[in-house]
Amino acid sequence: MICSRESLRLYAVTDRHWLGAKTLAQAVEEALRGGATMVQLREKDLPDDLFLAEALAIKSVVKRYNAPLIVNDRVEIALACGADGVHLGQDDADPRAARLRLGPRKIIGVSAHSVAEAVVAERNGADYLGSGALFPTGTKDNAAALPLDELKRIAEAVSIPVVGIGGITADNLPRLKGSGLCGAAVVSALFAAPDVEVSARRLRRLADEIFGA
Repeated sequence: MICSRESLRLYAVTDRHWLGAKTLAQAVEEALRGGATMVQLREKDLPDDLFLAEALAIKSVVKRYNAPLIVNDRVEIALACGADGVHLGQDDADPRAARLRLGPRKIIGVSAHSVAEAVVAERNGADYLGSGALFPTGTKDNAAALPLDELKRIAEAVSIPVVGIGGITADNLPRLKGSGLCGAAVVSALFAAPDVEVSARRLRRLADEIFGA
């Protein structure tokens, strides 16, 4: 599968902490109805059997919206559920090993926090990069802030798309205009919102204005 810049415009990254009585699949569908263009299943604490069950449920949802499903870290789960690819952190599997398991048509995203990491990730076969954290975030307590000028250097150093992540909200999203990014990866601004669909619609409208051609 080709990872287009447009598919990364509003990248929904899951977190079950704010769901309440709602299932994760329901929250993901609300995000997609509002305009999310890609979904990453990122549930670090789930054992493999529960992760796979969740992945299968969400796969059936994203298929209806023709949106790619990316699995965070777990290559074998991605294979088992028929996901469209994986996203790997710097401490996760080697992108080259993941490519051997997944084949040439799957998407491989890699986190990159510097120009050096970005260049290596592209050389090792990444299809897109996720760079951050851009703003204060509670999702990753140990995430150091990535200056916006470094973000721009990362985007200029590679030919593959770069999406920003980390504390992105509707209020600070306009600050990313002119950064060289193709989209925003959003966690709490979607899944902690009182109305996920409404939040997604607002974020998508902003993302189209900021990252659109």
